[in-house]
Amino acid sequence: MLWTKAEKLKTLFAGIVIIGLLATAYFLSSKENPGNAPISLMIGVSLGLLLERGRFCFFCIYREGIEDKNTTPFLSILVAIASGSIGYAVIFGQFLPDTSRDSLPPAAHIGPVSWPLVVAALAFGIGMSLSGACISGHLYRIGQGYLRAIPALIGVLTGFVIAFLTWNWLYLRAIADAPTIWLPHTFGYAGSILITFVALIAIAVFAIKKGKNSEAIRSQPLQVLTFKSIYKKVVSERWSPITTGALVGIVGTFAYLRVEPLGVTRQLSTTARTFMEDRNIGPDSILGLDRMAGCIAVVSETITNNGWLAIGIIGASFAAALAGGRFKLSKLTFKNSIASLLGGILLGWGSMTALGCTIGVLLSGTQAFALSGWVFFLFSFLGVWLGIKAKLHKI
Repeated sequence: MLWTKAEKLKTLFAGIVIIGLLATAYFLSSKENPGNAPISLMIGVSLGLLLERGRFCFFCIYREGIEDKNTTPFLSILVAIASGSIGYAVIFGQFLPDTSRDSLPPAAHIGPVSWPLVVAALAFGIGMSLSGACISGHLYRIGQGYLRAIPALIGVLTGFVIAFLTWNWLYLRAIADAPTIWLPHTFGYAGSILITFVALIAIAVFAIKKGKNSEAIRSQPLQVLTFKSIYKKVVSERWSPITTGALVGIVGTFAYLRVEPLGVTRQLSTTARTFMEDRNIGPDSILGLDRMAGCIAVVSETITNNGWLAIGIIGASFAAALAGGRFKLSKLTFKNSIASLLGGILLGWGSMTALGCTIGVLLSGTQAFALSGWVFFLFSFLGVWLGIKAKLHKI
């Protein structure tokens, strides 16, 4: 059969969801002083489709490489960093052509390198293992019916509250005087791109050698172009890691140019900080946070640009999963709910202390040539490795 009735209905409903998101963006743009809310929503829609179709979940990718010895999906992360770093270098060159000065590109996620960053990245990695995904993974997997994301995100909010309570102590003892290392200050843009690509190629070679059970990087090409075969390639089958990674890097570049660097935790941390502010919980001020670059929280009663991005991710991933037949409510038990909650707390504490998560610090940071991004990459991966070896993901 060319196209089953069930496929037609699912695709129709998915199309309605996408049209609804587009209509919302149009409505936001028609309001007086819409700001960047409409474009943030559209970036979220693009990212949601990419994350769901390419299964671009950092924990899932790490787990496949560590446990299944399938390192092909890992290449999507490396390609995303590569494509994004080229885009960032072009934009940086317009904002800051002279890298010899102490200035940093505006709003780029270039953070201090300190031992709290290492601890936060480790905690974040272990939190991924316990909860089953990173924060961006939980957002897009909600659209797939992954119910464990609910207690995990509740845990994330709790973790943010705890992190705001511990921030001043960590800031005064380690973060305030920590160096903020931006590679172009020493190597310029060309040298930074070269270093980035050498590192990415070295990691890719190592990953490919370790991938004893790796799937083919490229699936078989279409033999006959038919509606059914195209539908299957676009909607049903997992997109290739090269395509996914390249497009994620492009979206990240566009997001930085139009709104701010990609990140998915600002709205969550803003919700937590506003909750604390309204109830007089915690210190009167969060020291030094206004000088930091990253997914920084603000006190706000309204949906931030980052909140609209998250809405776009969830809505678009639901549409993609539904059309592709991947939407399925997962089983939620007391045991895995507690594991997700605890993992979420580690995710929230780790991402606030590190000033972002795998999207904000790791991806946007490495694309921006920040050493902090590479430190988070290394130690969050180590945290996942420790979690998988301890079988935390089996809970």
